[in-house]
Formats: sequence, structure tokens, C-alpha cells
Amino acid sequence: MIKCLQIEGESERGEAKLGEKVIAVNRKARRDYQVLETCEAGIALRGTEVKSLRAGRANLKDSYAKVMNGEVFLLGAHISEYEQGTRHNHVPKRDRKLLLHKREIMRLNVKISERGLTLVPLKMYIKRGKAKVELGLARGRRLPGKREELRRRVLDREMEKALKSRMHSH
Repeated sequence: MIKCLQIEGESERGEAKLGEKVIAVNRKARRDYQVLETCEAGIALRGTEVKSLRAGRANLKDSYAKVMNGEVFLLGAHISEYEQGTRHNHVPKRDRKLLLHKREIMRLNVKISERGLTLVPLKMYIKRGKAKVELGLARGRRLPGKREELRRRVLDREMEKALKSRMHSH
């Protein structure tokens, strides 16, 4: 089942929906990139990786996804070695294949090559017993854009605070 959607009312922190256990969130992604749409992909994992993920031991910092030979791979994601694992433990930063439909891969590849967008993992979670990653089709933000975004957030926060204090004083 292909599940891609335009972002509208989703929270910036990527909170868990019902039946999801969020393992890792890439907080920098939403700051450094303007996410245009998201899509969910399964991850091809080894046994010790699954156990390590269930223990919540993953990091998406500096990771990205790339289309290679008609397949999508997650690069730079760190899944810690499983502590009770044997010598057959996995390599923490190996490239992992993402499971998407062929049609979906082709659609993403066209958008990436045409518009200069990138695939950024936003969060990794377990949904109905399966490890999933939420990918964001994103455009990189320039430094002034990032500053502007931070300034806007601070002003919004101050405005909220002022409104709350005003409501409580009446």
C-alpha cells in the first residue's frame, strides 16, 4: 500500500500516531529543509537490527535516502549494535534498503532529478510490528531562511505567552 501525503496539519515534532512507537526523530531535518511531502517506507533489516530498534537505539542525524538502480537506500542512519548479539551482529552504519513500490520509487526519482529535491528521513518508528521510516521530499533551506524561521517561532511563542497572561489577568 502506497502512503504518501501532503503535509498540512502535521506537528513539527512528528508525534506518534496510535499504534506507533517512535524510535528516532530527525529534528534537524525540519529546520534545515522545507519538507514538501512525506511518505512511509519499510526498512529491510537484519535480526539484531530489529532487536536494537525495539530497544530504541537508533539515530537519524546526518542520514539521507538515495535512489540507486531503481531502489531506495537509507544512508548514514545509525542503529546501535545489539548488546546481547553474538559475533554475527550488524554493522551500525550500513546502507539499508527501503521498501517502496516501483511506481512510488519512479515518482520520487522524477521529482528529485527534476526539481533538485532530496529525500530526508524524518522519523523512524515501529508500526504494527514493522520498522518504518517516514521520508520527506524536501528542498534545502538557505541560512537566512533558517534564521527567519527561528525568528518567526520566537515571535509566535512570545505572542502566545502574552495572550495567555492577558487571558489569566481578566
